[in-house]
Amino acid sequence: MSLSNSRPAWLFLFSVSFAPTLVAVEAPSWPQWRGPSRDGQIAGPAWPRRLGEGEIKSLWRTPLAPGYSGPIVSDQAVFVTETADKKTEVVRALDRRTGAELWRHSWAGAITVPFYAKSRGDWIRATPAFDGETLFVAGMRDVLVALDGATGRERWRIDFVKTYGTNAPDFGLVCSPLPDGDSVYLQAANSVVRVRKTDGQVLWRSFEGKAGVMSEGCFSSPVIATIRGERQLVVQSREKLAGLALDDGRVLWSHSVPSFRGMNILTPTVVGDAVFTSSYQNKSWLYSIAREGDAWRVSETWTGTAQGYMSSPVVMDGHAYLHLANGRFTCVNLANGERTWTSDAFGKYVSLVAQGNRILGLDERGILLLIEADPKEFRLVGQHKVSEVETWAHIAISGDEIFVRELKAMAVFRWTDRPVERVSSAGSP
Repeated sequence: MSLSNSRPAWLFLFSVSFAPTLVAVEAPSWPQWRGPSRDGQIAGPAWPRRLGEGEIKSLWRTPLAPGYSGPIVSDQAVFVTETADKKTEVVRALDRRTGAELWRHSWAGAITVPFYAKSRGDWIRATPAFDGETLFVAGMRDVLVALDGATGRERWRIDFVKTYGTNAPDFGLVCSPLPDGDSVYLQAANSVVRVRKTDGQVLWRSFEGKAGVMSEGCFSSPVIATIRGERQLVVQSREKLAGLALDDGRVLWSHSVPSFRGMNILTPTVVGDAVFTSSYQNKSWLYSIAREGDAWRVSETWTGTAQGYMSSPVVMDGHAYLHLANGRFTCVNLANGERTWTSDAFGKYVSLVAQGNRILGLDERGILLLIEADPKEFRLVGQHKVSEVETWAHIAISGDEIFVRELKAMAVFRWTDRPVERVSSAGSP
C-alpha cells in the first residue's frame, strides 16, 4: 500500500462520522517520521522562492499538553500526541481544516528521564505512523499501541517490558514506528521487533542490545532500503549500525559506530550501497556495504570532522546537508567526506525537509529557515518566527501547508506566495 497516495473508502466516511462540513482535501499526506519516504524529501507544489512575514499565513492553533512527537497528517486529520498531568499519554485526531478535536485516546504512560536529560522533558517524543487505516503510536514506557485512524478505537497494545522482562528505557521509547506491508518495525525491548499489523503479534525480535544506561534502548529510528540488491531494514542502535533481513530479522551486516554515552541519534542515511551517519561529540562516517553471495562486509569509506547531534540530514546531488551539535549547518561531499562550507550558528536542533533545491528547517526556537541547497556556499533565503515557545518536534509539510508542533500546541500555517510550477519528484524540478 502506498502511504502517500492510497485513499481507502473509510476516508470518505470519516467526514460523515465526525464533521459533516468537512470536504476532501486534495493534498499529499505526511504519514510517518521524516515524511512519505522517511528521508525528509517530498514532492508536490513548488515552494516559494522566499520566506517572510507576507508569505506565511496562520490557519489555526490548538492548545495541547507537552509533547515532542511530530504531527502525522492525512487528508482529513492531524494526529498528535501529548503527556497530560505528567502521568497520561494522549493521542488526538484534529480536524485538518479547523484544529477541532475529532477523537482522543489515552493510557497511563509517563516516565521520568535522568536528571542530565531533564532539559529535554519527560513527555512523549516518538513520532507515530499512519498507514491509511491504523495509527501506530510508541509510548514512553516501551509500549506500542495501534489505533483505528477513523475512530481512535484501540485495536491492540504491546507492553514490551512485560512481554520480554526488559527494563523501561531510561530516556523513554524514542524510536518512531515504521509500517511496511503487513508489518510494523520498531526498535523496542532493547532490540528490534517486527509486529504484525492486524493483531499485534511479534513476528521476530532481533539485534538485542546490552543492558545499561549508556547502551540500553535507542535514540534512532529505522529505515528500509535496498542495498546490494536486497531490501532490508537499516537500524542504528546506541553502539552499532546494521542491516537486518525483513523476513526473519537475521543480522546481515553490522558495524560499531563510536559515540559519546551511546548518543547515536541520527536516522541512518542510505546513499546507494553505503550508509552515512554522525554521532554526538564524535565524527561522521560513510560506511560502504559489500556482498559476496551470503557474505556481507562493511568498510569505512571515509571519516569526517562533522559532529552531528539530533538533526538527521537531507541528501541532494551527492551532498549531505547536516545541522551540527554546535548549531551550525554544514555541507558534506559524500564522495570524500570533505565539508564544502560551514555556516554561522542557529538553534540547538533543526528538523529538515527538502524539495527541489530548497531546504526548509524548523529550529527549536520556533524559527522557520528557508535554505537554498548550494554545495559551494551557505545560502539562507529567508527566515520567519512562527512560535514563541519551543518547537523540538519534527516539522511536517503537506501541499502548501506547514504543520508545527509547539511544545504546548499544534499550529498550522500556509505559504501564500508560490510559483506556479510543480516539483514532480523529490530532488528534481
